[in-house]
Amino acid sequence: MTEQQLPAWADPSVSPAALDPQGVSRRGLLRRAGLFGAAFALGSAATGRTPALAADDRRPGGEDPHLVYLVGDHHIHSVYSHDAKYTFSQLAAAGAEYGLDWMVFTEHSNFGHADFGAALEHKEILKARAENPRQLIFQGLEWYIPAAEHCTVFTAPGRHEVDLLTRFESAYDGKLLAYDKGGPADADTARNEAHAVKAIKWLAAQRRSGYVDDVLVLANHPMRLGIDSPHEIRAWRDAAPEIMIGMEGAPGAQGAAIPGWRGANSIRGEYENKPSAQSWPGYPADAYLTYGGFDWATATVGGLWDSMLAEGRLFSVTTNSDAHRIVFDTWRNGDWPPGQTFDTTGRLPDPVNTDTPQPGSDFWPGQFSRTHVGVTRYGYRAVMAGMRAGRVWLDHGHLLDGLDVRLTRDRDRGRGVTLGGRLRVRKGEKLTLNVTVTTASRRNPRGILPELAHVDVVRGAVRGPVADRDTWKAPDTRVAVSKDVSGRTGTYTLRIPLTAGEESFYVRLRGSDGNRNGPGWLGASVDPHGPVPHAPGDGDPWADTWFYSNPVFVDVEGS
Repeated sequence: MTEQQLPAWADPSVSPAALDPQGVSRRGLLRRAGLFGAAFALGSAATGRTPALAADDRRPGGEDPHLVYLVGDHHIHSVYSHDAKYTFSQLAAAGAEYGLDWMVFTEHSNFGHADFGAALEHKEILKARAENPRQLIFQGLEWYIPAAEHCTVFTAPGRHEVDLLTRFESAYDGKLLAYDKGGPADADTARNEAHAVKAIKWLAAQRRSGYVDDVLVLANHPMRLGIDSPHEIRAWRDAAPEIMIGMEGAPGAQGAAIPGWRGANSIRGEYENKPSAQSWPGYPADAYLTYGGFDWATATVGGLWDSMLAEGRLFSVTTNSDAHRIVFDTWRNGDWPPGQTFDTTGRLPDPVNTDTPQPGSDFWPGQFSRTHVGVTRYGYRAVMAGMRAGRVWLDHGHLLDGLDVRLTRDRDRGRGVTLGGRLRVRKGEKLTLNVTVTTASRRNPRGILPELAHVDVVRGAVRGPVADRDTWKAPDTRVAVSKDVSGRTGTYTLRIPLTAGEESFYVRLRGSDGNRNGPGWLGASVDPHGPVPHAPGDGDPWADTWFYSNPVFVDVEGS
């Protein structure tokens, strides 16, 4: 199929609006969205409502629309990254096999990519879209943040998506500019940190001007090296909160510590580092580990993520594969033709199958890590809008088939608000948190039928902006309710009563298979059975799986 023959959803000359159908027939929506589209079509047909923003009118209560959750991965590498090895077709086919609805290809910044790779990559994106018509396939970039680590940057499809990414890469990438230093003793730290903020503001300006329809940024593996300080993360968020929407709650490379495979000292996520001169000195040594496969900043109840939520502002978490080299895979990198290198071509040679297992830490997209995004319609912009709204939950090991969360005032009869939303209430009002769980109905790719053991409700007070921008603790956040759900199967709803006190607050959810837990990092009084680190080299990810959700905020009148 030539580019001129591509269907509308794969044609770069077609406007983004045409890629996000509205008002299409039920049959057309089913055809575009597959199984998830079927659920959406039924839900939207039942309501016929336009999505509403909770509490914007400042009256008590709030009602969000019906949602369908599309499953995706925002951090994937191909032959257009210098340290990966798979083609777009291989990765997209794997994502389809493991049930992904959307994928973002995020190649590393470097001169070969900026000069050659991004444009060549776009042709592969079009080919992958053509081969996988039921998937939404985004082009993105893994940005080396000046003075810090990495971010996913991705755009909605459109005529300027490649141009925006290459302009951004050349003007703002810390690696290309040698703006990578960010340690306390580095003379250029302030300049480099300021350049990161300038970069995010530039992206926001491109969206406001209409140059691209949409663009989002998420911080990747924030605690892996300890160089993303709390004040930097807050500065990125504040630069453009509609663009910089969150961070990886759990990194990729979840297969790194499968026993006997990669090494005796390996840790899930490849979180095997120690503090360096570039690290922010306020993090404890334990921050460099994963807890149940999740980043310390997310997994610690009352930790960095909660300290940001306690300001009363949404900051989302996600998970993904960070696919570079798949564990137990048999493919190796292809051989270079004479005289060619990555810097002169912008891509690696196609991989070659050896029939012998090769080194690797990662899973295929969708094989283990999944980010679920609530949408009100099907399309690229809908996924990005759902992420921006915070309608996100994530799981490992296909722990759940579904999760729906609604917080309502007991006096209201509506649907209430969901993940990422805000419920406006009066002091002393009675509320109900409705958590509808659909347990796993089939064996996961490891051959295990996952079983959910508990659901925890984490509650934290909202106190507004912090005085110290390097604060990483939320002292009034703790596990407020824990429900034992062992043995329950199918779809069921937990109805958890809450009372609005004098302060605004938020609630978020977490749960696991119950196989490995212990007191949280800030103590049992805060988190009696949270995720814990595994022994080095003994971190089978399939035996320790968790789900997390984004928060729901409760704004108490007069607080």
